[in-house]
Amino acid sequence: MDLRKLKKLIDLVEESGISELELTEGEEKVRISRAMAPGVAPVAQYVAAPAPVAAPAAAPAAAPAAAPAEVLDGKVVKSPMVGTFYRASSPDAKSFVDVGSSVSTGDTLCIIEAMKLLNEIESEFSGTIKKIFVENGQPVEYGEPLFLIG
Repeated sequence: MDLRKLKKLIDLVEESGISELELTEGEEKVRISRAMAPGVAPVAQYVAAPAPVAAPAAAPAAAPAAAPAEVLDGKVVKSPMVGTFYRASSPDAKSFVDVGSSVSTGDTLCIIEAMKLLNEIESEFSGTIKKIFVENGQPVEYGEPLFLIG
């Protein structure tokens, strides 16, 4: 792989804020990872600290985990990539879908911007949009739920 291309990919990873990028080109494979931000560790410690202090804290933590299982009555469309979620093709355009919209397999649901490329995400299922899990302009991770279709 060209060294200039590799340098450009590293710069794009740094600018975009993503933590990891993997690229396969022919038989060459490149993975660019960057370390987690120092602020991440204290957040994890803060979340873990309340559990030992009070035993009842574990019960409320289990309740939100059970709630999505009840809500997920349908098929979930997950993000195929890391990027920024957009519900419409431009800020002043109408959203591709809203809660209650009827969709068919292949219909465009949203756009995910990754490395300055706009990727249309199409529905894998037919049905009605029951829930949209992500807000417009929010970053998404690979495998993160985007839509619930019933």
